[in-house]
Amino acid sequence: MSAQQKTRTIKEIDLKLASLRDEYDSLQNSASESAEKRNKLNERFRSLRDEIQQLKSERDEINNKVRELKERRNNIAAGVKEKILQINELNEKSRSVAKKRPRRSHEDLKEEVESIDWQIQTTSHTLEEDKELVGKVKELEDELSVHRRFERLRKTVNELRTEIAGLKVESQRCHQALIAQAKKSQETHAKMLTKVQEAKNAKTEADVFHKQFLEAKDKAKPIEDQIVNITREIRHLKGEIHAKEEQEKKQNENELRQTLEEKAREKLKRGEKLSWQEFQLLSEKGFTTQG
Repeated sequence: MSAQQKTRTIKEIDLKLASLRDEYDSLQNSASESAEKRNKLNERFRSLRDEIQQLKSERDEINNKVRELKERRNNIAAGVKEKILQINELNEKSRSVAKKRPRRSHEDLKEEVESIDWQIQTTSHTLEEDKELVGKVKELEDELSVHRRFERLRKTVNELRTEIAGLKVESQRCHQALIAQAKKSQETHAKMLTKVQEAKNAKTEADVFHKQFLEAKDKAKPIEDQIVNITREIRHLKGEIHAKEEQEKKQNENELRQTLEEKAREKLKRGEKLSWQEFQLLSEKGFTTQG
């Protein structure tokens, strides 16, 4: 193949190379864009994953509070139930004691006891009279003890009822707090599920762009190989052209040198004066002006 043909081939290959480079650059740009979008989506996914973990921790903490409130409410309910059982038992005892209560009131009996005590302390009596009065006080005290027992039972019942009322107020507060915390847990869980879906979408979309990135890279690889091969071929052809040109240049130089040498010999034979270049040429060949 002549140098002209090789030059023409190089031009044709250059056109193909330019087209391949445009296609390669386009694929590389596409791969870079896909990689950038993929990286942003993966960063979004990681950010959402952190938010999900935070929301999960918040929800779990709220659920712990809900469990504590439920346990507290159940304990209160158990306490109320226990106190109601105590009241029922005390009411039963009260009814039993009430049947034994004297007709006279507590105050009447107490006044009579105090009156007899005063009489015993301030008035002289016979031994028989004192014994009779003491016996009367004992009878009255027995009747008073029934009143006192009944009143103690009623007081205990009232105290238990007051405690139950307080427990019911506390139970209501627990119930309201439980409802509020349960609602907050549901809202937090809903937010978490929304973030989970967003994270799934981001990951799915990132995977799509990663696939596009790999496809662009796969398409670019054989084109890159072609570019390398064509570049190598062009370099080889240019090298051959350059070598040929150097060879022709050297040949031309040799031919020119021979022509100059012949002219110099002729001038030397004619006895004409030589130029410095002609002198140098003849000297290199072993000729002298005396030869």
